[in-house]
Amino acid sequence: MLRKIRILIEFLKVKNFKSEKKLRKYQQKRLKKILISHNSKFYPKSENLEDFPIINKKIFMENFDTINTVGIKKEEAFKIALQSEEDRNFSNKINSISVGLSSGTSGNRGIFLVSEEESIRWAGYILRRMLPKPWIQKHKIAFFLRANSNLYESVKSTLIDFKFYDLIKPLQEHITALNQHQPTILVAPAQVLRLLAQCENLNINPKKIISVAEVLEEEDEKIISNRFNQKVHQIYQCTEGFLAHTCEYGNLHLNEDIVYIEKDWIDQKSGRFSPIVTDFFRTSQPVIRYKLDDVLVLDPTPCPCGSVFTRLKKIEGRYDDILKVKKYDNSEYLLFPDFVRRAIISASDNIQEYAVEHKNGELFIYLDPLSEKEKVDKSLKKLYEKHAIKPLIHKFYPYKQNNLTIKRRRVKQL
Repeated sequence: MLRKIRILIEFLKVKNFKSEKKLRKYQQKRLKKILISHNSKFYPKSENLEDFPIINKKIFMENFDTINTVGIKKEEAFKIALQSEEDRNFSNKINSISVGLSSGTSGNRGIFLVSEEESIRWAGYILRRMLPKPWIQKHKIAFFLRANSNLYESVKSTLIDFKFYDLIKPLQEHITALNQHQPTILVAPAQVLRLLAQCENLNINPKKIISVAEVLEEEDEKIISNRFNQKVHQIYQCTEGFLAHTCEYGNLHLNEDIVYIEKDWIDQKSGRFSPIVTDFFRTSQPVIRYKLDDVLVLDPTPCPCGSVFTRLKKIEGRYDDILKVKKYDNSEYLLFPDFVRRAIISASDNIQEYAVEHKNGELFIYLDPLSEKEKVDKSLKKLYEKHAIKPLIHKFYPYKQNNLTIKRRRVKQL
């Protein structure tokens, strides 16, 4: 009961900022507090953010033992996290600390630690940000992901029925359970939501659809939205924190009341940047100036919801998947994956699925149906002309559905 009260308190503490000045004042106060009280042996003690090194996953994992403040060794954490993955029991802890593995899109799996206090704060925050109004009503959450966690389970209450659907199992096996469960909130990766939307024997009518864990693309959003007759919302959550959510208007906002985001600009003209994250509240495993490999696209337009939190047009993908190509003078050129995606989708209305891999000037294009390859070939060549880059060699293959536990990357730089 005490835990539920504490989650409710955190729920009630969450607020939106309508004043830029008040938000910046709040952020500076929170920044100062975490910078001087992080208790990590790895980070310096300074009130100035610039004194802290910018780190990435490799550095974070190499210094796992000195970054975390709860005395957990990397080897011990890996052991219990891997055991949880193998036996599909995600309730294991080290003392009172929950341990989990990131999905490892980049090939390097990270370990995250979450204390009981952090779990309570996260539960209150995410419920406030994502529950449909009115808040005081019962909800059934169907949650599809590769792995469960004590963190996700923490949202359970007398009003919240939370059920984890394990993507290790074939999706079709979950349909009967979903029809019986009749969730009011459906949470899943975009590719899973799309498959569910196309499933004829699925008979549910959720009040809210939330895409997580991978890029939500326009074509997927249309299919999902049409099937369930509503907007598709998003949660941008990773092992480094809960970074963004969609407001009631369906627009993405950075959660600047719990994280401070520095922008490492990739292309300021188009608004593309990689976020450097400092979490105000992570204390068991402090996250300070952690640079993500993601590409976010800024939307400078004020949102009708009135929030001054930074608005995003979209989460575009990973920086490593930007195609490194050549112009005719042999100078390097960055071709954003979104341009390739749009060229393929616009080539034909008959295209159902696709994936692209780039290596050494060749595009390996996996297409369903393969019969549309000539149209795709022509569309991509127009793209090269538009950007004045040397044409890539195209090799076409039939598309095959990946294992749903693997995050989908439509365009991949090998």
